[in-house]
Amino acid sequence: MKTTRAIGMLGLLLGLAACGTTPSTIVERPTTARPQVTAGQPPGNGAIYQAATYRPLFEDRRARHVGDVLTIVINERTQAGKQASSDASKSGAVDATVGTVAGLPLKMFQGLGINAEASTAYDDESALNSSNTFSGSVTVTVIEVLPNGNLVVAGEKQIGLDKGTEYIRLSGVVQPDTIQAGNTVSSAKVADARIEYRSSAKFDKAEVMNWLGRFFLSFIPL
Repeated sequence: MKTTRAIGMLGLLLGLAACGTTPSTIVERPTTARPQVTAGQPPGNGAIYQAATYRPLFEDRRARHVGDVLTIVINERTQAGKQASSDASKSGAVDATVGTVAGLPLKMFQGLGINAEASTAYDDESALNSSNTFSGSVTVTVIEVLPNGNLVVAGEKQIGLDKGTEYIRLSGVVQPDTIQAGNTVSSAKVADARIEYRSSAKFDKAEVMNWLGRFFLSFIPL
C-alpha cells in the first residue's frame, strides 16, 4: 500500500515539474553576462590628465566589452521551392499465326492467329513550397569578445500572457563594423545566428509527448 502511494506521489511531482519547465532551446547559453571588473588606476595628484576618470570626447557607445548590450533587429524571411516531374511509358505487342504443316497432330489449331498487346504508362509530379517570416527585435548581451574583436552575443526576452509565457531567444557572433547608429544590428549580419520563438502555453504542450509515454517508448522498439 505504501509503495503504491509513493509511486502515485512521484508521478504527481513529475507531472507538476513538467508543467513548470520552460521550452527547450537551440540558443547557445548563457544568455547574459556581467561586465568584467577593471582594475582601478590611482589618480596622479597635480596632473591635469587623470587616467582614472578620462572619457574621450568623441567616443561612441557601441558595444565592445563583455556585459555591453546591443539590439538585434530581427527581419528574417526564408522562401524555398522545389518542383519535379517524371514520366515513363512502355508498350509491347505479339502477333503470331500457326501455319499449316502436314503430318502434325491437333490440326484444329492450324491457321489460328494469336495477337497480344500490353502497355504501361507512369506519370509523377511533385511540388514543395515553404515560406517563413520572423520580425521583431531583442536586446542581447555581449558574453565574450573573440581574439579578432568579434562579439559573441546572446539574449532572451520573456513575455507573460494570460495562458502562458512567450520566449524569444537569440545568439550569434557580431562584427563590430556592422553595428549601426543606436547600437543596433540587423539579424542578417549576425553569424552563426540561432533565433527562436517558443511558447509555454497549453496548446504548445499538447504537441509534446508526456513523460509516461516517453518512458515506455525509451525501451519498447516500434
